[in-house]
Amino acid sequence: MAIAEPIERAPLVELPRRMRRPRLSRSRRFSWLAASLLLITTVVAVLAPVLAPHDPTTTSIYPFASPGQHGFLLGSDSTGRDLLSRTLYGMRTSWFAALVVIVVGVLIGTLIGLVSGAFGGWIDSVLMRITDGFLALPAPVLAIAVVAALGVGLVHTLIAVSIVWWPFYARIVRGEVRKLAARPHVEAAKLAGAGRLRVMLRHLLPGAIPATVVTASLDVGNLVLTLAALSFLGLGQAQPAPELGLDSALNITFLSQDVWVSAIPGLGVVLLALVGNIAGDGIRNLIDPE
Repeated sequence: MAIAEPIERAPLVELPRRMRRPRLSRSRRFSWLAASLLLITTVVAVLAPVLAPHDPTTTSIYPFASPGQHGFLLGSDSTGRDLLSRTLYGMRTSWFAALVVIVVGVLIGTLIGLVSGAFGGWIDSVLMRITDGFLALPAPVLAIAVVAALGVGLVHTLIAVSIVWWPFYARIVRGEVRKLAARPHVEAAKLAGAGRLRVMLRHLLPGAIPATVVTASLDVGNLVLTLAALSFLGLGQAQPAPELGLDSALNITFLSQDVWVSAIPGLGVVLLALVGNIAGDGIRNLIDPE
Protein backbone atom coordinates (compact mmCIF):
# COMPACT_ATOMS: atom_id res chain seq x y z
CA MET A 1 0.00 0.00 0.00
CA ALA A 2 1.34 3.29 -1.04
CA ILE A 3 2.10 5.74 1.69
CA ALA A 4 0.45 9.15 1.22
CA GLU A 5 2.93 11.88 0.83
CA PRO A 6 2.72 14.65 3.43
CA ILE A 7 0.91 17.77 2.30
CA GLU A 8 3.20 20.69 2.01
CA ARG A 9 1.91 23.80 3.71
CA ALA A 10 2.19 27.07 1.95
CA PRO A 11 4.64 29.40 3.64
CA LEU A 12 3.13 32.11 5.76
CA VAL A 13 3.08 35.41 3.98
CA GLU A 14 3.80 38.36 6.23
CA LEU A 15 1.45 41.26 5.61
CA PRO A 16 2.99 44.59 4.87
CA ARG A 17 3.20 46.89 7.84
CA ARG A 18 0.73 49.36 6.33
CA MET A 19 -1.89 46.56 6.13
CA ARG A 20 -1.58 45.52 9.77
CA ARG A 21 -3.07 48.61 11.40
CA PRO A 22 -6.35 50.13 10.34
CA ARG A 23 -5.87 53.58 8.93
CA LEU A 24 -8.28 56.42 8.64
CA SER A 25 -10.13 56.47 5.37
CA ARG A 26 -9.72 59.39 3.03
CA SER A 27 -13.17 60.77 3.87
CA ARG A 28 -12.40 60.45 7.59
CA ARG A 29 -9.17 62.40 7.20
CA PHE A 30 -11.02 65.04 5.21
CA SER A 31 -13.60 65.33 8.00
CA TRP A 32 -10.88 65.90 10.58
CA LEU A 33 -9.29 68.51 8.33
CA ALA A 34 -12.65 70.26 7.99
CA ALA A 35 -13.15 70.22 11.75
CA SER A 36 -9.67 71.67 12.27
CA LEU A 37 -10.29 74.49 9.80
CA LEU A 38 -13.61 75.25 11.46
CA LEU A 39 -11.97 75.39 14.88
CA ILE A 40 -9.05 77.53 13.68
CA THR A 41 -11.37 80.00 11.95
CA THR A 42 -13.54 80.31 15.05
CA VAL A 43 -10.50 80.84 17.28
CA VAL A 44 -9.14 83.52 14.92
CA ALA A 45 -12.53 85.25 14.93
CA VAL A 46 -12.68 85.21 18.72
CA LEU A 47 -9.09 86.43 19.10
CA ALA A 48 -9.31 89.12 16.41
CA PRO A 49 -8.86 91.96 18.97
CA VAL A 50 -5.70 90.23 20.21
CA LEU A 51 -4.28 89.32 16.80
CA ALA A 52 -4.95 92.70 15.16
CA PRO A 53 -1.79 94.84 15.34
CA HIS A 54 -3.68 98.17 15.16
CA ASP A 55 -7.06 99.62 15.93
CA PRO A 56 -9.19 98.99 12.80
CA THR A 57 -10.82 102.44 12.91
CA THR A 58 -7.73 104.55 13.60
CA THR A 59 -6.46 106.55 10.63
CA SER A 60 -2.83 107.41 9.95
CA ILE A 61 -0.74 109.69 7.78
CA TYR A 62 0.22 106.80 5.49
CA PRO A 63 -2.66 106.17 3.06
CA PHE A 64 -2.18 103.49 0.40
CA ALA A 65 0.89 102.09 2.15
CA SER A 66 2.18 99.01 0.36
CA PRO A 67 2.22 95.69 2.26
CA GLY A 68 5.10 95.75 4.72
CA GLN A 69 5.60 99.54 4.71
CA HIS A 70 5.27 101.79 7.78
CA GLY A 71 4.37 98.86 10.03
CA PHE A 72 1.34 97.76 7.98
CA LEU A 73 1.77 94.06 7.21
CA LEU A 74 -0.91 94.03 4.48
CA GLY A 75 -0.80 97.74 3.70
CA SER A 76 -3.29 100.51 4.48
CA ASP A 77 -6.43 101.84 2.84
CA SER A 78 -7.27 105.30 1.50
CA THR A 79 -7.46 106.81 5.00
CA GLY A 80 -4.37 105.06 6.36
CA ARG A 81 -6.17 102.35 8.34
CA ASP A 82 -4.44 98.99 8.73
CA LEU A 83 -5.90 96.47 6.27
CA LEU A 84 -4.85 93.43 8.30
CA SER A 85 -6.66 94.68 11.40
CA ARG A 86 -9.77 95.60 9.43
CA THR A 87 -9.78 92.24 7.66
CA LEU A 88 -9.47 90.31 10.93
CA TYR A 89 -12.30 92.28 12.51
CA GLY A 90 -14.36 91.98 9.33
CA MET A 91 -13.89 88.20 9.25
CA ARG A 92 -14.98 88.08 12.87
CA THR A 93 -18.16 90.02 12.09
CA SER A 94 -19.02 87.96 9.00
CA TRP A 95 -18.32 84.60 10.66
CA PHE A 96 -20.41 85.18 13.76
CA ALA A 97 -23.14 86.92 11.76
CA ALA A 98 -23.48 83.80 9.58
CA LEU A 99 -23.68 81.59 12.68
CA VAL A 100 -26.37 83.83 14.21
CA VAL A 101 -28.50 83.63 11.05
CA ILE A 102 -28.14 79.84 10.97
CA VAL A 103 -29.18 79.48 14.62
CA VAL A 104 -32.22 81.74 14.17
CA GLY A 105 -33.18 80.08 10.89
CA VAL A 106 -32.84 76.58 12.33
CA LEU A 107 -34.92 77.42 15.41
CA ILE A 108 -37.76 79.03 13.45
CA GLY A 109 -37.70 76.53 10.60
CA THR A 110 -37.50 73.52 12.92
CA LEU A 111 -40.45 74.73 14.99
CA ILE A 112 -42.65 75.38 11.96
CA GLY A 113 -41.61 72.20 10.15
CA LEU A 114 -42.10 70.06 13.26
CA VAL A 115 -45.59 71.41 13.97
CA SER A 116 -46.57 71.18 10.31
CA GLY A 117 -45.37 67.61 9.86
CA ALA A 118 -46.68 66.32 13.18
CA PHE A 119 -50.19 67.81 13.05
CA GLY A 120 -50.89 67.57 9.33
CA GLY A 121 -54.31 68.55 8.03
CA TRP A 122 -55.21 72.21 7.73
CA ILE A 123 -52.35 73.25 10.04
CA ASP A 124 -49.87 71.66 7.65
CA SER A 125 -51.55 73.31 4.66
CA VAL A 126 -51.54 76.80 6.20
CA LEU A 127 -47.94 76.67 7.44
CA MET A 128 -46.61 75.26 4.19
CA ARG A 129 -48.46 77.81 2.09
CA ILE A 130 -46.86 80.56 4.18
CA THR A 131 -43.49 78.88 3.70
CA ASP A 132 -44.07 78.60 -0.04
CA GLY A 133 -44.90 82.30 -0.13
CA PHE A 134 -41.49 83.17 1.30
CA LEU A 135 -39.75 80.70 -1.02
CA ALA A 136 -41.53 82.12 -4.07
CA LEU A 137 -40.03 85.58 -3.54
CA PRO A 138 -36.41 86.18 -4.60
CA ALA A 139 -34.44 85.97 -1.36
CA PRO A 140 -31.95 88.80 -2.10
CA VAL A 141 -34.71 91.17 -3.19
CA LEU A 142 -36.77 90.36 -0.10
CA ALA A 143 -33.75 90.87 2.18
CA ILE A 144 -32.97 94.22 0.57
CA ALA A 145 -36.60 95.29 0.98
CA VAL A 146 -36.59 94.34 4.68
CA VAL A 147 -33.34 96.22 5.33
CA ALA A 148 -34.67 99.25 3.47
CA ALA A 149 -37.79 99.18 5.65
CA LEU A 150 -35.95 98.68 8.96
CA GLY A 151 -32.93 100.84 8.23
CA VAL A 152 -29.26 100.19 7.51
CA GLY A 153 -27.38 98.30 10.20
CA LEU A 154 -25.92 94.90 11.01
CA VAL A 155 -28.80 93.86 13.29
CA HIS A 156 -31.36 94.78 10.64
CA THR A 157 -29.37 92.87 8.04
CA LEU A 158 -29.34 89.77 10.23
CA ILE A 159 -33.09 90.06 10.74
CA ALA A 160 -33.64 90.40 7.00
CA VAL A 161 -31.49 87.40 6.10
CA SER A 162 -33.04 85.28 8.86
CA ILE A 163 -36.51 86.04 7.48
CA VAL A 164 -35.58 84.67 4.06
CA TRP A 165 -33.52 81.73 5.38
CA TRP A 166 -35.84 79.83 7.75
CA PRO A 167 -38.22 78.44 5.03
CA PHE A 168 -35.52 76.07 3.76
CA TYR A 169 -35.18 74.45 7.18
CA ALA A 170 -38.96 74.32 7.62
CA ARG A 171 -39.31 72.34 4.40
CA ILE A 172 -36.52 69.93 5.33
CA VAL A 173 -37.81 69.28 8.86
CA ARG A 174 -41.39 68.87 7.66
CA GLY A 175 -40.32 66.26 5.09
CA GLU A 176 -38.29 64.30 7.66
CA VAL A 177 -41.12 64.42 10.21
CA ARG A 178 -43.69 63.20 7.67
CA LYS A 179 -41.48 60.21 6.87
CA LEU A 180 -40.90 59.40 10.53
CA ALA A 181 -44.58 59.72 11.42
CA ALA A 182 -45.37 56.54 9.46
CA ARG A 183 -42.70 54.45 11.21
CA PRO A 184 -43.85 51.57 13.46
CA HIS A 185 -42.19 52.92 16.60
CA VAL A 186 -44.12 56.18 16.31
CA GLU A 187 -47.39 54.30 15.87
CA ALA A 188 -46.49 52.11 18.86
CA ALA A 189 -45.83 55.20 20.99
CA LYS A 190 -49.24 56.59 20.08
CA LEU A 191 -50.96 53.29 20.92
CA ALA A 192 -49.11 53.21 24.24
CA GLY A 193 -50.80 56.46 25.20
CA ALA A 194 -47.96 58.93 24.55
CA GLY A 195 -49.20 62.49 24.11
CA ARG A 196 -48.68 64.44 20.92
CA LEU A 197 -46.06 66.69 22.49
CA ARG A 198 -44.08 63.69 23.74
CA VAL A 199 -44.25 62.01 20.34
CA MET A 200 -43.02 65.21 18.68
CA LEU A 201 -40.11 65.79 21.04
CA ARG A 202 -39.04 62.19 21.71
CA HIS A 203 -39.74 60.36 18.46
CA LEU A 204 -40.02 62.87 15.60
CA LEU A 205 -37.62 65.72 16.36
CA PRO A 206 -34.47 63.56 16.94
CA GLY A 207 -34.91 61.94 13.54
CA ALA A 208 -35.01 65.33 11.80
CA ILE A 209 -31.87 66.67 13.49
CA PRO A 210 -29.20 65.01 11.25
CA ALA A 211 -30.63 66.41 7.99
CA THR A 212 -30.98 69.85 9.61
CA VAL A 213 -27.41 69.84 10.90
CA VAL A 214 -26.03 68.83 7.50
CA THR A 215 -28.00 71.57 5.74
CA ALA A 216 -26.96 74.17 8.32
CA SER A 217 -23.28 73.25 8.01
CA LEU A 218 -23.42 73.56 4.23
CA ASP A 219 -25.13 76.96 4.53
CA VAL A 220 -22.26 78.69 6.33
CA GLY A 221 -20.35 79.50 3.14
CA ASN A 222 -23.49 80.68 1.33
CA LEU A 223 -24.41 82.95 4.23
CA VAL A 224 -20.95 84.50 4.34
CA LEU A 225 -21.28 85.40 0.65
CA THR A 226 -24.85 86.68 1.11
CA LEU A 227 -23.95 88.93 4.03
CA ALA A 228 -20.86 90.20 2.21
CA ALA A 229 -22.99 91.01 -0.85
CA LEU A 230 -25.49 92.98 1.24
CA SER A 231 -22.61 94.77 2.92
CA PHE A 232 -21.09 95.52 -0.49
CA LEU A 233 -24.37 97.25 -1.39
CA GLY A 234 -24.13 99.39 1.74
CA LEU A 235 -26.77 97.50 3.74
CA GLY A 236 -24.51 96.36 6.56
CA GLN A 237 -22.59 98.28 9.17
CA ALA A 238 -21.76 101.92 8.53
CA GLN A 239 -18.27 103.29 8.34
CA PRO A 240 -15.84 103.30 10.08
CA ALA A 241 -16.86 99.86 11.39
CA PRO A 242 -14.78 97.15 9.68
CA GLU A 243 -16.77 94.88 7.36
CA LEU A 244 -15.38 92.91 4.45
CA GLY A 245 -18.04 93.66 1.85
CA LEU A 246 -18.20 97.36 2.65
CA ASP A 247 -14.40 97.73 2.62
CA SER A 248 -14.24 96.08 -0.79
CA ALA A 249 -16.94 98.39 -2.12
CA LEU A 250 -15.35 101.57 -0.78
CA ASN A 251 -11.89 100.71 -2.09
CA ILE A 252 -12.90 99.26 -5.44
CA THR A 253 -12.26 102.59 -7.16
CA PHE A 254 -8.55 102.21 -6.32
CA LEU A 255 -8.34 98.67 -7.68
CA SER A 256 -6.41 99.66 -10.80
CA GLN A 257 -3.80 101.63 -8.84
CA ASP A 258 -3.43 99.83 -5.51
CA VAL A 259 -4.89 96.38 -6.02
CA TRP A 260 -4.37 95.16 -2.45
CA VAL A 261 -6.67 97.83 -0.98
CA SER A 262 -9.82 96.18 -2.34
CA ALA A 263 -8.47 92.67 -2.97
CA ILE A 264 -7.50 91.86 0.63
CA PRO A 265 -11.03 92.26 2.09
CA GLY A 266 -12.33 90.28 -0.89
CA LEU A 267 -9.84 87.50 -0.16
CA GLY A 268 -11.13 87.46 3.41
CA VAL A 269 -14.63 86.75 2.08
CA VAL A 270 -13.30 84.00 -0.19
CA LEU A 271 -11.37 82.41 2.68
CA LEU A 272 -14.41 82.35 4.98
CA ALA A 273 -16.66 80.96 2.26
CA LEU A 274 -14.09 78.26 1.43
CA VAL A 275 -13.70 77.25 5.08
CA GLY A 276 -17.47 77.17 5.48
CA ASN A 277 -17.94 74.90 2.47
CA ILE A 278 -15.11 72.54 3.49
CA ALA A 279 -16.44 72.36 7.04
CA GLY A 280 -19.94 71.65 5.75
CA ASP A 281 -18.70 68.78 3.59
CA GLY A 282 -16.75 67.36 6.51
CA ILE A 283 -19.71 67.47 8.88
CA ARG A 284 -21.89 65.85 6.22
CA ASN A 285 -19.37 62.99 5.87
CA LEU A 286 -19.33 62.47 9.63
CA ILE A 287 -23.11 62.38 9.99
CA ASP A 288 -23.89 60.51 6.78
CA PRO A 289 -20.87 58.51 5.54
CA GLU A 290 -22.88 57.16 2.60
